[in-house]
Amino acid sequence: MHPAHPIACPRWSYALKSRSLRILALLATAGLLAGCNMTVMFPSGDVAVQQRNLVVASVALMLLVVLPVIALTFIFAWRYRASNTDAPYDPEFHHSTQLEVVIWTVPLLIIIALGAMTWIGTHTLDPYRPLTRIGPNKPVPPDVKPLTVEVVALDWKWLFIYPDYGIASVNEMAAPVDVPISFKITSSSVWNTFFVPAMAGMIYAMPAMETKLHAVMNEEGNFTGQSAHYSGSGFSRMNFGFRSLSQQGFDEWIAKARSAGASLDRDVFLKLEKPSEEEPVRYFASVENGLYEAILGLCVAPGQMCVSEMHHIDRMGGTAEGSEENRKRLDYDNRRLERGDEPSGATFPASGRPPQGSVQPQGMMPRDQNMSRGGVNAPETQPDQGQGNALPGADRGPAPAQLNSQPTDGHKH
Repeated sequence: MHPAHPIACPRWSYALKSRSLRILALLATAGLLAGCNMTVMFPSGDVAVQQRNLVVASVALMLLVVLPVIALTFIFAWRYRASNTDAPYDPEFHHSTQLEVVIWTVPLLIIIALGAMTWIGTHTLDPYRPLTRIGPNKPVPPDVKPLTVEVVALDWKWLFIYPDYGIASVNEMAAPVDVPISFKITSSSVWNTFFVPAMAGMIYAMPAMETKLHAVMNEEGNFTGQSAHYSGSGFSRMNFGFRSLSQQGFDEWIAKARSAGASLDRDVFLKLEKPSEEEPVRYFASVENGLYEAILGLCVAPGQMCVSEMHHIDRMGGTAEGSEENRKRLDYDNRRLERGDEPSGATFPASGRPPQGSVQPQGMMPRDQNMSRGGVNAPETQPDQGQGNALPGADRGPAPAQLNSQPTDGHKH
Protein backbone atom coordinates (compact mmCIF):
# COMPACT_ATOMS: atom_id res chain seq x y z
CA MET A 1 0.00 0.00 0.00
CA HIS A 2 1.35 3.38 -1.02
CA PRO A 3 0.74 6.38 1.25
CA ALA A 4 -1.37 9.27 -0.13
CA HIS A 5 0.53 12.12 -1.70
CA PRO A 6 1.00 14.73 1.02
CA ILE A 7 0.03 17.74 -1.14
CA ALA A 8 -2.84 16.19 -3.16
CA CYS A 9 -5.55 17.41 -0.80
CA PRO A 10 -4.28 21.00 -0.56
CA ARG A 11 -4.05 21.23 -4.36
CA TRP A 12 -7.58 19.94 -4.75
CA SER A 13 -8.81 22.39 -2.11
CA TYR A 14 -7.05 25.30 -3.82
CA ALA A 15 -8.56 24.40 -7.19
CA LEU A 16 -12.03 24.19 -5.65
CA LYS A 17 -11.65 27.59 -3.98
CA SER A 18 -10.34 29.15 -7.19
CA ARG A 19 -13.27 27.77 -9.19
CA SER A 20 -15.73 28.99 -6.56
CA LEU A 21 -14.24 32.48 -6.68
CA ARG A 22 -14.53 32.57 -10.47
CA ILE A 23 -18.17 31.49 -10.29
CA LEU A 24 -18.93 34.14 -7.67
CA ALA A 25 -17.21 36.82 -9.76
CA LEU A 26 -19.22 35.74 -12.81
CA LEU A 27 -22.49 35.88 -10.85
CA ALA A 28 -21.60 39.30 -9.46
CA THR A 29 -20.85 40.60 -12.95
CA ALA A 30 -24.11 39.17 -14.26
CA GLY A 31 -25.95 40.86 -11.40
CA LEU A 32 -24.40 44.22 -12.21
CA LEU A 33 -25.22 43.86 -15.89
CA ALA A 34 -28.78 42.91 -15.04
CA GLY A 35 -29.28 46.49 -13.86
CA CYS A 36 -28.18 47.95 -17.18
CA ASN A 37 -30.92 49.43 -19.33
CA MET A 38 -30.05 48.83 -22.97
CA THR A 39 -32.50 51.43 -24.22
CA VAL A 40 -30.64 51.92 -27.49
CA MET A 41 -31.17 48.24 -28.38
CA PHE A 42 -34.78 48.19 -27.15
CA PRO A 43 -36.18 51.63 -28.08
CA SER A 44 -39.77 52.83 -28.07
CA GLY A 45 -39.78 55.09 -31.13
CA ASP A 46 -39.87 54.07 -34.78
CA VAL A 47 -36.85 56.19 -35.76
CA ALA A 48 -34.73 54.66 -33.00
CA VAL A 49 -35.95 51.18 -34.01
CA GLN A 50 -34.81 51.74 -37.59
CA GLN A 51 -31.44 53.00 -36.34
CA ARG A 52 -31.14 49.93 -34.10
CA ASN A 53 -31.95 47.64 -37.03
CA LEU A 54 -29.28 49.35 -39.12
CA VAL A 55 -26.67 48.75 -36.41
CA VAL A 56 -27.68 45.11 -35.98
CA ALA A 57 -27.64 44.43 -39.73
CA SER A 58 -24.22 46.09 -40.10
CA VAL A 59 -22.74 44.03 -37.27
CA ALA A 60 -24.26 40.83 -38.67
CA LEU A 61 -22.76 41.48 -42.10
CA MET A 62 -19.32 42.09 -40.63
CA LEU A 63 -19.57 38.95 -38.53
CA LEU A 64 -19.87 36.98 -41.76
CA VAL A 65 -16.13 37.58 -42.09
CA VAL A 66 -15.09 37.82 -38.46
CA LEU A 67 -16.61 34.55 -37.20
CA PRO A 68 -15.25 32.30 -39.99
CA VAL A 69 -11.78 33.84 -39.59
CA ILE A 70 -11.80 33.16 -35.84
CA ALA A 71 -13.08 29.60 -36.37
CA LEU A 72 -10.58 28.83 -39.13
CA THR A 73 -7.74 30.13 -36.95
CA PHE A 74 -8.41 27.43 -34.36
CA ILE A 75 -9.12 24.78 -37.02
CA PHE A 76 -5.85 25.44 -38.85
CA ALA A 77 -3.89 25.53 -35.60
CA TRP A 78 -5.30 22.12 -34.64
CA ARG A 79 -5.09 20.45 -38.03
CA TYR A 80 -1.58 21.59 -38.88
CA ARG A 81 -0.05 21.16 -35.45
CA ALA A 82 3.44 19.63 -35.30
CA SER A 83 2.22 16.34 -33.87
CA ASN A 84 -0.29 15.70 -36.69
CA THR A 85 1.70 13.75 -39.26
CA ASP A 86 -1.39 13.04 -41.38
CA ALA A 87 -1.88 16.68 -42.38
CA PRO A 88 -0.75 17.42 -45.97
CA TYR A 89 2.53 19.28 -46.29
CA ASP A 90 3.13 21.26 -49.48
CA PRO A 91 6.11 23.64 -49.18
CA GLU A 92 5.81 24.56 -52.88
CA PHE A 93 2.29 26.02 -52.55
CA HIS A 94 2.15 29.64 -53.71
CA HIS A 95 -1.23 30.34 -55.35
CA SER A 96 -4.85 29.17 -55.47
CA THR A 97 -7.32 30.86 -57.81
CA GLN A 98 -10.32 29.43 -55.96
CA LEU A 99 -9.01 30.69 -52.61
CA GLU A 100 -8.27 34.15 -54.02
CA VAL A 101 -11.81 34.39 -55.42
CA VAL A 102 -13.31 33.58 -52.03
CA ILE A 103 -10.97 35.91 -50.13
CA TRP A 104 -11.79 38.91 -52.33
CA THR A 105 -15.40 38.26 -53.36
CA VAL A 106 -16.93 37.85 -49.91
CA PRO A 107 -15.55 41.14 -48.45
CA LEU A 108 -16.46 42.95 -51.68
CA LEU A 109 -20.07 41.77 -51.45
CA ILE A 110 -20.22 42.79 -47.79
CA ILE A 111 -18.87 46.27 -48.58
CA ILE A 112 -21.45 46.66 -51.36
CA ALA A 113 -24.23 45.62 -48.99
CA LEU A 114 -23.01 47.99 -46.25
CA GLY A 115 -22.74 50.82 -48.75
CA ALA A 116 -26.31 50.26 -49.96
CA MET A 117 -27.62 50.12 -46.39
CA THR A 118 -25.76 53.30 -45.48
CA TRP A 119 -27.04 55.17 -48.52
CA ILE A 120 -30.65 54.18 -47.94
CA GLY A 121 -30.49 54.64 -44.16
CA THR A 122 -28.82 58.05 -44.40
CA HIS A 123 -31.63 59.43 -46.56
CA THR A 124 -34.47 57.61 -44.84
CA LEU A 125 -33.36 58.61 -41.33
CA ASP A 126 -32.31 62.16 -42.17
CA PRO A 127 -33.32 64.12 -39.01
CA TYR A 128 -34.40 67.08 -41.16
CA ARG A 129 -36.76 64.92 -43.20
CA PRO A 130 -40.42 64.91 -42.05
CA LEU A 131 -41.72 61.49 -41.10
CA THR A 132 -43.62 59.46 -43.65
CA ARG A 133 -44.56 56.72 -41.20
CA ILE A 134 -45.12 56.27 -37.47
CA GLY A 135 -44.31 52.57 -37.48
CA PRO A 136 -43.84 49.54 -39.74
CA ASN A 137 -46.59 49.58 -42.37
CA LYS A 138 -48.20 52.55 -40.58
CA PRO A 139 -47.98 55.74 -42.67
CA VAL A 140 -48.60 59.10 -41.02
CA PRO A 141 -52.35 59.79 -41.13
CA PRO A 142 -53.11 62.75 -43.40
CA ASP A 143 -55.16 64.51 -40.71
CA VAL A 144 -52.44 64.35 -38.03
CA LYS A 145 -50.57 67.60 -37.37
CA PRO A 146 -46.99 67.18 -36.05
CA LEU A 147 -46.30 68.46 -32.55
CA THR A 148 -43.79 71.33 -32.68
CA VAL A 149 -41.35 71.61 -29.79
CA GLU A 150 -38.68 74.33 -29.56
CA VAL A 151 -35.71 73.08 -27.53
CA VAL A 152 -33.12 75.34 -25.93
CA ALA A 153 -29.99 73.94 -24.28
CA LEU A 154 -28.99 76.03 -21.26
CA ASP A 155 -26.24 75.71 -18.63
CA TRP A 156 -27.11 73.09 -17.35
CA LYS A 157 -30.75 72.45 -18.04
CA TRP A 158 -33.22 72.14 -20.90
CA LEU A 159 -36.01 74.50 -21.89
CA PHE A 160 -38.94 73.23 -23.98
CA ILE A 161 -41.35 75.66 -25.65
CA TYR A 162 -44.65 74.51 -27.18
CA PRO A 163 -45.61 77.32 -29.59
CA ASP A 164 -48.93 75.71 -30.55
CA TYR A 165 -50.03 75.65 -26.91
CA GLY A 166 -48.26 78.76 -25.61
CA ILE A 167 -46.61 76.94 -22.69
CA ALA A 168 -43.06 75.99 -21.73
CA SER A 169 -41.32 73.64 -19.31
CA VAL A 170 -37.87 73.14 -17.81
CA ASN A 171 -36.23 69.71 -17.62
CA GLU A 172 -39.39 67.87 -18.64
CA MET A 173 -41.24 67.44 -21.90
CA ALA A 174 -44.20 65.37 -22.99
CA ALA A 175 -45.63 64.12 -26.27
CA PRO A 176 -48.60 61.96 -27.30
CA VAL A 177 -48.05 58.45 -28.61
CA ASP A 178 -48.03 57.91 -32.40
CA VAL A 179 -47.94 61.65 -33.15
CA PRO A 180 -44.97 62.96 -35.18
CA ILE A 181 -42.79 65.42 -33.27
CA SER A 182 -40.99 68.26 -35.03
CA PHE A 183 -38.09 69.53 -32.91
CA LYS A 184 -36.36 72.88 -33.43
CA ILE A 185 -33.16 72.81 -31.41
CA THR A 186 -30.72 75.55 -30.44
CA SER A 187 -28.47 76.60 -27.56
CA SER A 188 -28.05 79.82 -25.62
CA SER A 189 -24.46 79.15 -24.63
CA VAL A 190 -22.10 76.42 -25.89
CA TRP A 191 -22.45 73.39 -28.11
CA ASN A 192 -24.55 70.58 -26.72
CA THR A 193 -26.41 67.52 -27.95
CA PHE A 194 -30.07 66.63 -27.55
CA PHE A 195 -30.47 62.89 -27.05
CA VAL A 196 -33.45 60.73 -26.08
CA PRO A 197 -32.14 57.17 -26.61
CA ALA A 198 -35.61 55.62 -26.69
CA MET A 199 -36.80 58.01 -29.42
CA ALA A 200 -34.00 58.83 -31.89
CA GLY A 201 -30.30 59.50 -32.27
CA MET A 202 -28.62 62.57 -30.82
CA ILE A 203 -28.36 65.85 -32.65
CA TYR A 204 -26.32 68.99 -31.93
CA ALA A 205 -27.66 72.11 -30.24
CA MET A 206 -25.57 75.13 -31.25
CA PRO A 207 -25.89 78.83 -30.39
CA ALA A 208 -27.21 81.07 -33.16
CA MET A 209 -28.03 77.97 -35.23
CA GLU A 210 -31.11 75.79 -35.46
CA THR A 211 -31.00 72.05 -36.01
CA LYS A 212 -34.07 69.93 -36.61
CA LEU A 213 -35.23 66.48 -35.64
CA HIS A 214 -38.34 64.56 -36.65
CA ALA A 215 -39.27 61.60 -34.49
CA VAL A 216 -42.17 59.72 -32.90
CA MET A 217 -42.85 57.66 -29.79
CA ASN A 218 -44.87 54.46 -30.12
CA GLU A 219 -45.11 53.39 -26.50
CA GLU A 220 -46.33 55.10 -23.36
CA GLY A 221 -43.88 55.50 -20.52
CA ASN A 222 -41.39 57.74 -18.75
CA PHE A 223 -38.02 57.99 -20.45
CA THR A 224 -34.79 59.92 -19.93
CA GLY A 225 -33.24 62.54 -22.16
CA GLN A 226 -29.72 63.78 -21.74
CA SER A 227 -26.90 65.89 -23.00
CA ALA A 228 -24.32 63.75 -24.78
CA HIS A 229 -21.72 66.48 -25.32
CA TYR A 230 -19.53 67.79 -22.49
CA SER A 231 -20.46 71.38 -21.74
CA GLY A 232 -18.97 72.20 -18.37
CA SER A 233 -19.13 71.32 -14.70
CA GLY A 234 -22.88 70.63 -14.64
CA PHE A 235 -22.84 68.35 -17.68
CA SER A 236 -23.41 65.11 -15.76
CA ARG A 237 -26.66 66.48 -14.28
CA MET A 238 -28.00 67.90 -17.52
CA ASN A 239 -30.82 65.35 -17.88
CA PHE A 240 -34.55 65.70 -18.41
CA GLY A 241 -37.65 63.59 -18.28
CA PHE A 242 -39.48 62.61 -21.45
CA ARG A 243 -43.09 61.55 -20.89
CA SER A 244 -44.76 59.60 -23.69
CA LEU A 245 -48.50 59.82 -22.99
CA SER A 246 -51.83 58.99 -24.47
CA GLN A 247 -53.69 61.87 -26.07
CA GLN A 248 -55.76 62.28 -22.93
CA GLY A 249 -52.66 62.17 -20.72
CA PHE A 250 -50.95 64.74 -22.92
CA ASP A 251 -53.95 67.08 -22.71
CA GLU A 252 -53.83 66.76 -18.92
CA TRP A 253 -50.10 67.56 -18.96
CA ILE A 254 -50.77 70.70 -21.02
CA ALA A 255 -53.50 71.72 -18.57
CA LYS A 256 -51.09 71.18 -15.67
CA ALA A 257 -48.54 73.48 -17.30
CA ARG A 258 -51.19 76.15 -17.94
CA SER A 259 -52.24 76.04 -14.31
CA ALA A 260 -48.70 76.91 -13.17
CA GLY A 261 -49.45 80.61 -13.60
CA ALA A 262 -45.85 81.69 -14.29
CA SER A 263 -45.01 83.56 -17.49
CA LEU A 264 -41.81 83.13 -19.50
CA ASP A 265 -40.72 86.50 -20.85
CA ARG A 266 -37.29 87.89 -21.69
CA ASP A 267 -36.46 88.99 -18.16
CA VAL A 268 -37.37 85.57 -16.75
CA PHE A 269 -35.34 83.85 -19.45
CA LEU A 270 -32.24 85.96 -18.73
CA LYS A 271 -32.44 84.78 -15.12
CA LEU A 272 -33.15 81.21 -16.17
CA GLU A 273 -30.16 80.96 -18.50
CA LYS A 274 -27.69 81.69 -15.73
CA PRO A 275 -25.61 78.56 -14.99
CA SER A 276 -27.29 76.25 -12.46
CA GLU A 277 -27.28 72.54 -11.74
CA GLU A 278 -30.01 70.06 -10.81
CA GLU A 279 -32.71 72.53 -11.75
CA PRO A 280 -36.17 71.25 -10.66
CA VAL A 281 -38.97 70.70 -13.14
CA ARG A 282 -41.05 73.81 -13.62
CA TYR A 283 -43.78 74.98 -15.98
CA PHE A 284 -44.74 78.28 -17.60
CA ALA A 285 -48.35 79.00 -18.44
CA SER A 286 -47.47 81.52 -21.14
CA VAL A 287 -44.50 82.42 -23.32
CA GLU A 288 -43.66 85.84 -24.72
CA ASN A 289 -44.15 86.04 -28.49
CA GLY A 290 -40.90 85.81 -30.42
CA LEU A 291 -38.83 84.59 -27.47
CA TYR A 292 -37.45 81.52 -29.26
CA GLU A 293 -36.51 83.61 -32.29
CA ALA A 294 -34.69 86.05 -29.98
CA ILE A 295 -32.84 83.17 -28.31
CA LEU A 296 -31.89 81.83 -31.71
CA GLY A 297 -30.73 85.29 -32.79
CA LEU A 298 -28.74 85.90 -29.58
CA CYS A 299 -30.68 89.08 -28.92
CA VAL A 300 -32.78 88.39 -25.83
CA ALA A 301 -30.95 91.02 -23.78
CA PRO A 302 -31.99 94.63 -24.48
CA GLY A 303 -29.85 96.41 -27.05
CA GLN A 304 -28.36 93.28 -28.60
CA MET A 305 -28.30 92.93 -32.37
CA CYS A 306 -29.99 89.80 -33.72
CA VAL A 307 -27.98 87.52 -35.97
CA SER A 308 -30.55 87.99 -38.74
CA GLU A 309 -30.02 91.76 -38.65
CA MET A 310 -26.25 91.25 -38.82
CA HIS A 311 -26.71 89.00 -41.86
CA HIS A 312 -28.87 91.65 -43.51
CA ILE A 313 -26.20 94.31 -42.95
CA ASP A 314 -23.56 91.99 -44.42
CA ARG A 315 -25.70 91.34 -47.50
CA MET A 316 -26.10 95.08 -47.98
CA GLY A 317 -22.34 95.57 -47.96
CA GLY A 318 -21.96 96.71 -44.36
CA THR A 319 -22.40 100.13 -42.84
CA ALA A 320 -19.73 102.73 -42.19
CA GLU A 321 -21.56 105.19 -39.95
CA GLY A 322 -22.87 102.78 -37.38
CA SER A 323 -20.11 100.21 -37.39
CA GLU A 324 -18.82 101.10 -33.91
CA GLU A 325 -22.27 100.98 -32.36
CA ASN A 326 -23.01 97.73 -34.16
CA ARG A 327 -19.81 96.22 -32.81
CA LYS A 328 -20.97 96.91 -29.26
CA ARG A 329 -24.34 95.33 -29.98
CA LEU A 330 -22.62 92.20 -31.30
CA ASP A 331 -20.64 91.61 -28.10
CA TYR A 332 -22.53 88.42 -27.20
CA ASP A 333 -19.91 86.48 -25.25
CA ASN A 334 -19.55 89.14 -22.57
CA ARG A 335 -23.15 89.08 -21.33
CA ARG A 336 -22.41 86.82 -18.36
CA LEU A 337 -19.27 88.65 -17.33
CA GLU A 338 -21.10 91.96 -17.42
CA ARG A 339 -23.67 90.50 -15.03
CA GLY A 340 -20.94 89.20 -12.75
CA ASP A 341 -21.59 85.50 -13.41
CA GLU A 342 -18.03 84.57 -14.36
CA PRO A 343 -14.68 85.20 -12.66
CA SER A 344 -11.74 86.79 -14.39
CA GLY A 345 -9.08 84.62 -15.96
CA ALA A 346 -6.41 83.26 -13.63
CA THR A 347 -3.46 84.73 -15.56
CA PHE A 348 -2.28 87.54 -13.27
CA PRO A 349 -0.01 87.65 -11.38
CA ALA A 350 0.96 83.98 -11.71
CA SER A 351 2.00 84.36 -15.36
CA GLY A 352 2.91 88.03 -15.36
CA ARG A 353 0.33 88.58 -18.14
CA PRO A 354 -2.92 90.52 -17.79
CA PRO A 355 -6.21 88.64 -17.72
CA GLN A 356 -7.92 88.76 -21.11
CA GLY A 357 -5.18 91.06 -22.39
CA SER A 358 -3.38 91.10 -25.70
CA VAL A 359 0.09 90.19 -24.40
CA GLN A 360 1.21 86.82 -25.69
CA PRO A 361 3.00 84.17 -23.59
CA GLN A 362 6.77 84.45 -23.28
CA GLY A 363 8.56 83.62 -26.53
CA MET A 364 5.60 84.32 -28.83
CA MET A 365 5.29 87.24 -31.22
CA PRO A 366 2.74 89.82 -29.96
CA ARG A 367 -0.39 90.33 -32.05
CA ASP A 368 0.45 93.99 -32.58
CA GLN A 369 4.04 95.21 -32.22
CA ASN A 370 2.93 98.82 -31.81
CA MET A 371 0.13 98.33 -29.31
CA SER A 372 1.29 95.54 -27.03
CA ARG A 373 3.77 97.10 -24.62
CA GLY A 374 5.97 98.20 -27.49
CA GLY A 375 6.37 94.62 -28.65
CA VAL A 376 7.92 93.41 -25.40
CA ASN A 377 6.60 90.43 -23.48
CA ALA A 378 8.30 91.27 -20.19
CA PRO A 379 6.48 90.11 -17.04
CA GLU A 380 4.52 92.88 -15.34
CA THR A 381 3.29 93.34 -11.79
CA GLN A 382 0.14 95.24 -12.74
CA PRO A 383 -2.59 94.23 -15.18
CA ASP A 384 -3.35 96.28 -18.27
CA GLN A 385 -6.54 96.77 -20.22
CA GLY A 386 -5.43 94.81 -23.26
CA GLN A 387 -5.73 96.16 -26.78
CA GLY A 388 -9.30 95.94 -27.95
CA ASN A 389 -10.06 92.45 -26.64
CA ALA A 390 -10.43 93.08 -22.91
CA LEU A 391 -13.91 92.19 -21.71
CA PRO A 392 -15.87 95.26 -20.55
CA GLY A 393 -16.57 95.31 -16.85
CA ALA A 394 -14.04 92.55 -16.17
CA ASP A 395 -12.28 92.35 -12.83
CA ARG A 396 -8.68 93.29 -13.55
CA GLY A 397 -7.38 92.19 -10.16
CA PRO A 398 -5.21 89.17 -9.47
CA ALA A 399 -6.50 85.66 -9.57
CA PRO A 400 -7.53 83.92 -6.31
CA ALA A 401 -4.60 83.28 -4.01
CA GLN A 402 -4.92 79.51 -4.10
CA LEU A 403 -4.28 79.55 -7.86
CA ASN A 404 -1.10 81.59 -7.50
CA SER A 405 0.47 80.08 -4.39
CA GLN A 406 3.81 78.37 -4.81
CA PRO A 407 4.52 74.99 -3.16
CA THR A 408 6.67 75.24 -0.06
CA ASP A 409 8.38 71.90 -0.64
CA GLY A 410 9.60 70.22 -3.78
CA HIS A 411 7.42 67.57 -5.33
CA LYS A 412 7.90 64.24 -3.60
CA HIS A 413 7.37 60.97 -5.37
